[in-house]
Amino acid sequence: MGRAPANTKLGHKRIHTVRTMGGNIKLRALRLDTGNFAWASEGISHKSRIIDVVYNATNNEMVRTKTLTKNTIVQIDAAPFRQWYEAHYAKPLGRKKQAEKKYTEEEKAELPFLKKRSHKTQKKYDERQKTAFVDPAVEEQFVAGKLYACISSRPGKCGRSDGYILEGQELQFYVRKLRAKKGK
Repeated sequence: MGRAPANTKLGHKRIHTVRTMGGNIKLRALRLDTGNFAWASEGISHKSRIIDVVYNATNNEMVRTKTLTKNTIVQIDAAPFRQWYEAHYAKPLGRKKQAEKKYTEEEKAELPFLKKRSHKTQKKYDERQKTAFVDPAVEEQFVAGKLYACISSRPGKCGRSDGYILEGQELQFYVRKLRAKKGK
């Protein structure tokens, strides 16, 4: 028997509560537009806007209707992760390479990787930069401003769409799948 599926869509947040056995409550997300996504290689997570549904292994109809389920591949906004990276490592990420672009004083004050720092603080950032490495495939996505992510929660059950950014072999696998889908 059971209940009708939630069919969580991409859109402005709309969540209903459902009373279950024992008086407990489940949250049915009918529409969601944000989620908390983890960047595993850096060990951080940030709330980010879901831009689009790009792949669902279950059914292509779910991509067309922009339905969010567990293990759906989505595109999310890269801005929160770029801001954290630039502040943490004092290095630019996903910015087009320009031969020593001249920045104005206002831009220097705004961009975290161009700020003036004390000797002690600069030494700390130099130490961090030695371990700063981003996979080239992920960095390519930062240039576009959109990252591929996988939803690992169940939006129809818990009312949230949390997940993780795709990296490494998993990213390569889904990029191949998306290219094959476009080729058809």
